[in-house]
Amino acid sequence: MTSDTVPVTTDDAFPAPVWSVDPRTGEHRARVGVESSPADIDRAVRAAAAAAAALADRPRRAALLRAAADHLERDAAQVVAVADAESALGVPRLTGELARTAYQFRAFAEIVDDGAFLDVVIDHADSALGRPDLRRANTPLGVVAVFAAGNFPLAFSVPGGDTASALAAGCPVVVKAHPGHPETGALCARLLRAAAVSVGLPEDVLAVVHGFEAGAALVRHPLTAAVGFTGSVRGGRALHDVAAARPRPIPFHGELGSLNPVVVTPAAAATMADEIGAGLAASFTLGGGQFCVKPGLVLVPAGDPGGVAETPGGARSKPGALEEAVVEAAGRVAATPLLDARMRAAFLAGVRERTALPGVAELLAAGEEPTAGAPLAVRPGVLAVPAALLAEDGPHDLLLEECFGPVTVLAHYRDQAELEAVLARLDGNLTATVRFAADENGEDAAGLLRRLIPLAGRIVVDGWPTGVAVAPAMHHGGPYPAATSVATSVGAGAIGRWLRPVSYQGVPQELLPPELRDGNPLGVPRRVDGRPEGLPGEAPG
Repeated sequence: MTSDTVPVTTDDAFPAPVWSVDPRTGEHRARVGVESSPADIDRAVRAAAAAAAALADRPRRAALLRAAADHLERDAAQVVAVADAESALGVPRLTGELARTAYQFRAFAEIVDDGAFLDVVIDHADSALGRPDLRRANTPLGVVAVFAAGNFPLAFSVPGGDTASALAAGCPVVVKAHPGHPETGALCARLLRAAAVSVGLPEDVLAVVHGFEAGAALVRHPLTAAVGFTGSVRGGRALHDVAAARPRPIPFHGELGSLNPVVVTPAAAATMADEIGAGLAASFTLGGGQFCVKPGLVLVPAGDPGGVAETPGGARSKPGALEEAVVEAAGRVAATPLLDARMRAAFLAGVRERTALPGVAELLAAGEEPTAGAPLAVRPGVLAVPAALLAEDGPHDLLLEECFGPVTVLAHYRDQAELEAVLARLDGNLTATVRFAADENGEDAAGLLRRLIPLAGRIVVDGWPTGVAVAPAMHHGGPYPAATSVATSVGAGAIGRWLRPVSYQGVPQELLPPELRDGNPLGVPRRVDGRPEGLPGEAPG
């Protein structure tokens, strides 16, 4: 195949077309190809597995990652235009996302250059301890199956962080393209395959497959060694179970669903209502409310300035200052199309189900709002409920589940016990946020943070969870169902998902991998006899 050919062919038994659809209108834009057959998937995985040996060349691997960034930036105008046509996320947002995607590739290239990800440990033989010569380093798992995300057509899809980190680890990748942006996926695959050829690597280090059935088939393939997934709880759990049910189970690193709770303290509500309300509105409507870290449940004190109170029967009085601020700010946000018709239908149905629950007030009504050029646009919504209704099992448990799209729920707690009762019922999350007043930094504040640690992979104080920085200290994951493993999918640590350690005992120097040989010929960071190599007093080698 040439570098301009995406490895997706068709068998007569699998003629289903793959369409690119305009989410603004619901109309077909172009036919991208056809759904991949079992034979297509087998060919793609086997070709990727055959390319794995070439990826063992670490300098060339780093060159691939930099070339991938260069190729994406060279064709940025086309990539952004196609991604916008398929996602309706807008040129400014997607231009920033492409810059993030290119940065991810270059950041992982630096990680490959550095070599610390190999986690080299050497323990020389010690007869007094009865210890043989032991040397350990990480090695790549093999072919990684990546599932593209709907809400990030670049940064979490074909050229996204899962792909970049897997290639950095030395693992070839087969991506299951997202049906919401198949043309973007195909275009990016062509660019990445061309990048591989440009640095002397086989183009089959990356391939793309299409179709619903392709997902499970890709996970089941005997040469697939690990899976990276970003998507829904339902879809992710189904694939997780497929991975676990294989004759030889494989790691499944899934990011599934997250409510991303926010706690506003009484002092913060009393002194910062306008600021918090405006910030919340900007956060939960960002990108049409289609961020995995969208704040979907906000615990606010009952009785914040403006008259909010709860009667014994749970009826609410007039809105408080914080509510007024968030409703006013969210009401100014323009209606926007969602990623595809399926997500739009699920959002509208989810809002209807929630507003039908007893005791739920619709402070700002979400719904359909056709606009010029976007007849499928929707407007954001704000719901409110007494926290007491969330403290016990019942129909209001629906409010403790993610509703993908521009809606958030304000839950009014009357005291610390009620706040604690709701927190105790939350599942795992990607993030948990606290809004403190300026002078809240004592033991009560510390205690609240400690209470949130078991709930989330990232704790945010006096900010908003939307926005996930690509940085070494970032952890993007959390307790189930936020994620299916303890790993991060963003930042330097993401490479560890695709590696496993191997120890070498008593192996002659000439048979050891170069990074484990005496003299450190590759110059990688190593720990030798319990100390970082190079420190005074360390044993040589």
